[in-house]
Amino acid sequence: MQRKEVLWLYVFLLFAVVDMTLLIQGFYKLRVFTKPFLMLILLFYFLQTTKLIKGSLLRKCVAAALLFAAIGDTLLLFPNLLLFGMGAFFMTHICYIIAFKLTQDHTFNPLQVNFVKMFLYNLPIYIGAAFVYFLIHNNLQELKIPVVIYLLAIVMMATLARERYGRTHPSSFWQVFIGALLFLISDAVLALDLFFKPIYDAEILVMGTYMIAQLLILMGIRSHLVSLKK
Repeated sequence: MQRKEVLWLYVFLLFAVVDMTLLIQGFYKLRVFTKPFLMLILLFYFLQTTKLIKGSLLRKCVAAALLFAAIGDTLLLFPNLLLFGMGAFFMTHICYIIAFKLTQDHTFNPLQVNFVKMFLYNLPIYIGAAFVYFLIHNNLQELKIPVVIYLLAIVMMATLARERYGRTHPSSFWQVFIGALLFLISDAVLALDLFFKPIYDAEILVMGTYMIAQLLILMGIRSHLVSLKK
């Protein structure tokens, strides 16, 4: 990894620390100068490190995922734009779903798939998502349908990350899978805080898990690309 490429990660770390500091200190309005740029910095890093696959569907999907995430981060700074923020992050999950399929062994034979085994492996994710929905559904009101659609998208993203096991380099699998789970946890905490009952330091938990999740997913996809060169 070249020095100028690593520099983007240091810039991301700097913005992440400043954003978390502003959040902890309660300077919420000042976060317009930090939060919207977090994913853009990761986007620039990704584009710098993937020039060899310029024009590929994978590069476009990951870039779009980070761009939609940056838009979602900005929209969620304003409580009245929650639905639009959800829409932006919905597109992030769709882009990651495609990216996860592109970064694994594509050999697929429906006749050889053990769907019962696959369901059992994914069952903890299903149960966790269903439990969160059970807790919040009474308070969703007109947001019930958008939240259900969003929930299906993020659950699919997490299950696609899990299904990469054995179909990519181990480091790539674990980075992406842990990142997807942290993304799921981040959204679960946010949903519970908004629609169930306030959680102490919820915003800190949400942003902490979210930033680590995005970084891990990005590094996992990069690990897959690096493994293909060997």
